[in-house]
Amino acid sequence: MEHPTSPDAARNWINGRWNNGGTIRQAVSPSTGQLLGNYRDIGADEARLAIMTAREAFDTTSWTADRPLRSRALFELADEVAKRAEEMASMLSREGGKLLAQTRWELSLAVDWLRHGAATALLQTAGRALETAPGTHFVSDPEPLGVVGVISPWNSPIILSVRAIAPALAAGCTVVLKLPHQTALTNAVFADAIAAVASLPAGVLNVFTETGSTGASLLVDSPQVNMISYTGSTKVGRVIAANGARTLKRLNLELGGKAPLVVFDDADLETVVPQIVMALVAMNGQFCCTGSRVLVQRRIADKLRAALIEAYRNVRLGESEDPQAQLGPLIDKASVQRVDAVVAEAASYAQILVRGGPFDEGPLSAGAFYRPSLIEVQDLNAYVVQNEVFGPVQTFEIFEDEADAVMRANATEFGLAASVFSGDMARCRRVGKAIHAGHIWMNCWGVMSEHFEQSGFKQSGIGVLCGPRAIEQFQEIKVYATVEAASTSS
Repeated sequence: MEHPTSPDAARNWINGRWNNGGTIRQAVSPSTGQLLGNYRDIGADEARLAIMTAREAFDTTSWTADRPLRSRALFELADEVAKRAEEMASMLSREGGKLLAQTRWELSLAVDWLRHGAATALLQTAGRALETAPGTHFVSDPEPLGVVGVISPWNSPIILSVRAIAPALAAGCTVVLKLPHQTALTNAVFADAIAAVASLPAGVLNVFTETGSTGASLLVDSPQVNMISYTGSTKVGRVIAANGARTLKRLNLELGGKAPLVVFDDADLETVVPQIVMALVAMNGQFCCTGSRVLVQRRIADKLRAALIEAYRNVRLGESEDPQAQLGPLIDKASVQRVDAVVAEAASYAQILVRGGPFDEGPLSAGAFYRPSLIEVQDLNAYVVQNEVFGPVQTFEIFEDEADAVMRANATEFGLAASVFSGDMARCRRVGKAIHAGHIWMNCWGVMSEHFEQSGFKQSGIGVLCGPRAIEQFQEIKVYATVEAASTSS
């Protein structure tokens, strides 16, 4: 099979073949600033071709009606991704800056989620039947929604793409996947896995990389695209929702987060502190579920404050493939400057417990490294409390009692995830129920499963992915009614 990387640059997979269109650009390591390779940045023509071929595949192939085919293709894709998992994890680590152990975890999850989607294609596409009155019969039949545009971010491009692709394909939809330029070489390896799936008809799953938003905007605006599944910032999500409304697109949006970590005075700090640190440094603080707010009960505030100060002053930074590193680089130096400006401004209204900051000298100064910062603040209106920083910056806030903890946890527009730490599980469940967030971790952080839904409350999203309800996001329901003719007797 032809390789995704031509002699000059990584290419895109459109209509069942490698596409040579677009502008050649360079992929650069955020760890070292060095060139990793070249890729083809698509333009409007390539995006339109991807949309057209996805529409044609939906309208003319057997894909929409053939559930065994869809299941077989997803199982094959899982196997092809598994074959390339180490290559993809290594490239994603070098391009995106995440530690290698984390990218390996991401690829392992992606394989599991694809297999879950393959099973879903066979088991969860049936409707129901009911005789609602004598001789009156109703049957509901789920049908695939149509063409789905999936727009994925650079922080976890493979797993967050798979999370939407798997149920969309299982439902019988066709897909155009827009991937970010920051992980262009990783994207090409993923596309190579797709190209190797013999059961996928041409045009069912198209993948392209772009640096801007030309292709993404075409997906949102096109009347040929029935749905957008987007993961990213709340700001962009609002734009997509507004523009998609012109064609009444269905939307599935997982947006920003500001996850509170609520620590009660009966929590076991020996186990809590490492989890709080991991909640900040995982994915280098560039994660929608990053534990960016620590809410601690007053009686143990001094003890927890001291423990976190010591931990963050001693976090080991290193290149993404350094096995001893706890924290890798941000995605680029522009992000370093942006995050540092937030911390510098916070000094005017809060107490900086750990300043953190960029590296100005030494071997790490060539990369986009940022030491973690810890900021003590009580004003709920403060910028650093209300806004997603998307970097290793954490606030330290004190609460008095349960009611105060819940009030503070709910004080932002976000509602993606939260953690509650307490020796009293009844309190964990009670407080978790009162917090307005789609995912509540009790005495843990970051635990996920393909068997359960992921969703956001408030400004953190619309719809669900993963779990048994995910496929419903990509389906229409058609209802057939039959009335039997009245029987006559002689």
